[in-house]
Amino acid sequence: MGKKKTIDYDKNKLKEYKDKRDFDKTTEPSGIKKKSSGRPKFVIQKHDASNLHYDFRLEINGVLKSWAVPKGPSTDPSDKRMAINTEDHPLEYADFEGTIPEDEYGGGTVIVWDGGTYRNLRSEKEDERISMQESFDKGKIEVWLEGKKLKGGYVFIKTGKRQDKKWLMKKMKDDEADARKKPVKSEPKSILSDKTIEEVKEKMKDHE
Repeated sequence: MGKKKTIDYDKNKLKEYKDKRDFDKTTEPSGIKKKSSGRPKFVIQKHDASNLHYDFRLEINGVLKSWAVPKGPSTDPSDKRMAINTEDHPLEYADFEGTIPEDEYGGGTVIVWDGGTYRNLRSEKEDERISMQESFDKGKIEVWLEGKKLKGGYVFIKTGKRQDKKWLMKKMKDDEADARKKPVKSEPKSILSDKTIEEVKEKMKDHE
């Protein structure tokens, strides 16, 4: 196993993230530094804010590239999920679970719905071999997820112009695809606390 490397964040990468939050009020991580493991991580957080949605995050170049997915991920290759690119998050956000104050940006309860490691499939193709950052910049990402709930290939495709935030998320056709499975409905609990988002919300209220 490789030695963990401490990453000092480029201030510009997390500027939007920090500008939107008051860390005297929210318990979200401030993103000072983080020890990165050898294999890149992904996390999917269920977020009950003004609208219930799922935040899909991929570790790329020391931050979590993030998308809000209103309907959540699917294991059915025929489903196309809208994914809105949001600000980069610090790596330690992958372990964040709790309630953000209502008057703060993204106010609401968050659980870690799924997570694990991933592989960059485009770097494995003989005719491509491009990095995750290059894939993001070009507007097409192909990854193989090794999560607790989601496994297999997923593709993210940017649908609008360069400045547009709209992407599509879709399950690839592989052995892990299953049109019958509905993980968003059948597996509602956090992989960290084994609690539903409603149970975490009630627990936080008890500690207020």
